[in-house]
Amino acid sequence: MSQLALIEKTQALIAAGDIVGAESVLTELADAEGDGALMVVLEQLPPKDILAVIREYDDSKASIVNLLITPQQFAHAVVIEKQYKDLTRTHLRGMMNSVIFREDADPIEFLTAIGDLEGGSEALADYFTEKWSRVEAFARSGTFDTVEDDGEILSEQALYQSAYVRPKMDLDEVADQDWMQMAWLLRNELPDLFIEMLLVLRAKARAFDLGLDEEDEPEEEDDGKVETGDTDRGKATPAAREDDEESAI
Repeated sequence: MSQLALIEKTQALIAAGDIVGAESVLTELADAEGDGALMVVLEQLPPKDILAVIREYDDSKASIVNLLITPQQFAHAVVIEKQYKDLTRTHLRGMMNSVIFREDADPIEFLTAIGDLEGGSEALADYFTEKWSRVEAFARSGTFDTVEDDGEILSEQALYQSAYVRPKMDLDEVADQDWMQMAWLLRNELPDLFIEMLLVLRAKARAFDLGLDEEDEPEEEDDGKVETGDTDRGKATPAAREDDEESAI
């Protein structure tokens, strides 16, 4: 099968909702012609189709796509994942953990690629949504312990001052290939991105507390931004907007 025909078949299966079938086609290509052939095909698939495959992660088996996707391809998929409107963020966390912490990956390279894209810090904030208080504690004290938390939140200036302070925890203590390790890497290796993500996360938490959950906002009034004076640019980083042809739904 030619590459063009294979790409068309893969996209047709994805459009029909047969994600397992689409991944099987890609796996068969890698088995028959090698990983290089699959990587060439992945370069030609739009982010929405790559996302459809990698978000359906399965801990019980390795996905050839998750193993070969590049940081740039992954980043473009991550920033449009929100279009699936998965309020639990289960798929987002699962695919980020499985790809960023894969055996041969450089997590910093993947996180940098995500941070370089418009909507990247928002995707990272979505990843940490359920761990907001513990991430705040980590930003403030260098540990994830919220026992002594008095509710005070560091200002943006204080965040920048604390971001470069030597961490109280070693990476080995949080190497869980999950949110703690992700937060540690961001704070200690990519502090600017960590702060930008945390400011967006704060804006999301504030909007939720005010009853302005993104799922309840009128579509015509949604400009993709969360207004707040606490961010470094005066607004939360908007998610990348895709036209109908590039929609992840």
